[in-house]
Amino acid sequence: MNDIINIKELKQHILTGISYFIPLVVGAGLTMAIGRAMAGSSVANLGDSGIGYWLYQTGSLGMQLMVPMLCAYIAFSMGSKPALAPGFIIGWVAQNINTGFIGGMVGGILVGIVVNLCKKYIHLPKVIESLKGMLVIPFLATAISGLLMYAVIQGPIIWLMAQLTGFLQSLSSGSKFIYGGVLGAMATFDFGGPVNKTATAFVNALYAEGIRDAKTVQIIASMIQPFGIAIACLLARNKFTRAEKETLKAAVPMGCFMISEGVIPIAARDLARVVFACVCGSFVAGGLSMVWGNSSELLNGGFIAFPFFTSPMQGLICLAIGSAVTGIVLALIKKKVTDEDEKQEVELGKELSDEDLDNIEIEIM
Repeated sequence: MNDIINIKELKQHILTGISYFIPLVVGAGLTMAIGRAMAGSSVANLGDSGIGYWLYQTGSLGMQLMVPMLCAYIAFSMGSKPALAPGFIIGWVAQNINTGFIGGMVGGILVGIVVNLCKKYIHLPKVIESLKGMLVIPFLATAISGLLMYAVIQGPIIWLMAQLTGFLQSLSSGSKFIYGGVLGAMATFDFGGPVNKTATAFVNALYAEGIRDAKTVQIIASMIQPFGIAIACLLARNKFTRAEKETLKAAVPMGCFMISEGVIPIAARDLARVVFACVCGSFVAGGLSMVWGNSSELLNGGFIAFPFFTSPMQGLICLAIGSAVTGIVLALIKKKVTDEDEKQEVELGKELSDEDLDNIEIEIM
């Protein structure tokens, strides 16, 4: 197993995947945000044609490729060309079983491992050697990784979502601050993963029953990530790379319309600290919003929804406090950027050739 994966190289592979999918997040996210801005109080106002509708649909469809692309290029970094197509497929599987971008990262690593195992242990006669990279490895990597995603990962996710739903139901009859805080924290915890989707489904069910204060919590919490990280960058600029600062220039405008995916490239580089800081801010903001009983007439929209709050000013105060908490916490706990980090960012900005990737030595500890 010494030629399969090097744990020390793992971060490099993940960063390579991130470097490829940043343009997708920015391009699709901003396109979707412009279309959403043209919709006004509801996306339904766009109808089924016209510039606003086309922009929104284009961006929305593009955002659906986020997890598959991340998964594909992590796999590509680990296993070169034979891993690319299986990576896209397994990324789409991750998307459909509600694992979010974390599931995409896991899927990409899984595909990379399977591909490298195939390269090492499968040997074909020279006459059909070319089929190894074109047919045998892509097929086996797709089939094996797909089976593992469904058999090993999907079950625990379904169980987790059921447990979280029951947990939220039990909280609804207790402290409003804790209830709102937990909802807010769940909305930002895993960037579209099972925890976020559980909170969304729970909140939407309450909204359908006419209980709309939980929806306000979700709207505010979903905007805290980009604003909070931007505040952290202002407070501690030496703790963010040049690439992260550039990413924020697109992530903040996207955040105005409740599109938080723009900060995923930053979160993926320092997952534990960024998630912890975002959860802290969202918990405080969600708790305050729930205690104040602020309700929303709209399901989403970011700042577009604020005029439809029972108290727009309270919504802005909650957003400001939550973002400030996230910014301060992240500025305190994030590590300083080193020259090596900046050098690594520059190298990732260059297009990797297939030859470069084939020369990566991969071994297991």
